[in-house]
Amino acid sequence: MSAVDYEIRRPDDLAGSAMDEGAHPSDLETLRPLPRISVHAFCESPEVQRVMERLAADRRMAKVGMRVTGGSVSAAANMFSAAPTPNLIIIETHAGPEDILPELGPLAEVCDPNTRVIVIGLYNDIALYRELIRNGVSEYLVSPVGMPELLTSIAAIFVDPDAEPLGRSIAFIGAKGGVGSSTIAHNCAFGISTLFSSETILADLDLPYGTANIDFDQDPAQGIAEAVFAPDRLDEVFLDRLLTKCSQHLSLLAAPSLLDRAYDFESGAFLPVMEVLQRSAPVSVLDVPHLWSDWTRSILADVDEVVITAVPDLANLRNTKNMLDALKKLRPNDRPPHLVLNQVGMPKRPEIAPDDFFEPLEIEPLAVIPFDVQMFGNAANSGRMIFEVDPKSSIAETFSQISHVVTGRVAAKKQKKGGLESVLSILRKRK
Repeated sequence: MSAVDYEIRRPDDLAGSAMDEGAHPSDLETLRPLPRISVHAFCESPEVQRVMERLAADRRMAKVGMRVTGGSVSAAANMFSAAPTPNLIIIETHAGPEDILPELGPLAEVCDPNTRVIVIGLYNDIALYRELIRNGVSEYLVSPVGMPELLTSIAAIFVDPDAEPLGRSIAFIGAKGGVGSSTIAHNCAFGISTLFSSETILADLDLPYGTANIDFDQDPAQGIAEAVFAPDRLDEVFLDRLLTKCSQHLSLLAAPSLLDRAYDFESGAFLPVMEVLQRSAPVSVLDVPHLWSDWTRSILADVDEVVITAVPDLANLRNTKNMLDALKKLRPNDRPPHLVLNQVGMPKRPEIAPDDFFEPLEIEPLAVIPFDVQMFGNAANSGRMIFEVDPKSSIAETFSQISHVVTGRVAAKKQKKGGLESVLSILRKRK
């Protein structure tokens, strides 16, 4: 086969590539992002080429420069006889067990000493595997190979096994302005820190209008603006000086909530902040404003979990559907975002019934939160969370459930129809 390069499309260009059959997002959750390396894959089959495209689209590959070529081992040897080899070469071969090592010989002669090689072959042969490893091949995988298996193999080569684990990042965003996404993010951050005694950082990314400082009754002199506008100074020590302590285990990276400047950011402006947050605490909760820009898309593509908050009306249904579709393309190898339906049962407001809201989205809700203006109003006006105002309430229990799910401590409970009807029946009695 002649060497033919295939264009590697980034996540926002992929038209909904599906996850490998049989794979599960939990297979990838514990993997750290790969370092800045170069990878060149040579594929002899369309199936392996598709796996490489999915691999390149994964958010853990964001720093990796990857190129895919349709060609054999001989095509790789010819190419690198006149060019330096990358950090990693991935080779697909259809040769028999006795022919693989001789086929790799010309490639070995032109490889740089530090280049690693992964071979994808057709034969499940332990003797062949041992022979390849003895001869300097880093890994041998048997077709059909899945994207998670391949990504795990690359991580095993290039990620330090003794590196400190990265914290979990959770982004909350509203399907529309005013749906209560920030309130849910703040209560969940407080719940995670309180329920699990886990160090948690809440980052308010709505720099001009953020409300986290009000909700926690804080007035910090500095916060996230200093971090995002001075990325060269940003490290764990500098971040610690910017944090405000809200409770024993919860720290706030507050927004300035000032209009003294324009807050226009490039795509990767917040990525250094996210990296330091993940190194600094087991859990980071990101309160993302209702925007669709380069930098919000980058954040939503990069975090471990996304929670969308919506209220039951037509505009929210449309926006939620659009966001789910867009995030499926941005995050092709991750779980779908979680959905919280908020302010259900507001008096005198025409609403879409919860079942009718979820049906076209083809998604089970993470939680359905009833409209309770008195409880949420009292909490907001006193600078306290629902857990502090009424820890035994059903809404506090709902925030506890959300906190368990987004931190991976328990699977989401399937929302029963009867449960939705009981919520609505309680609300009807209040009218």
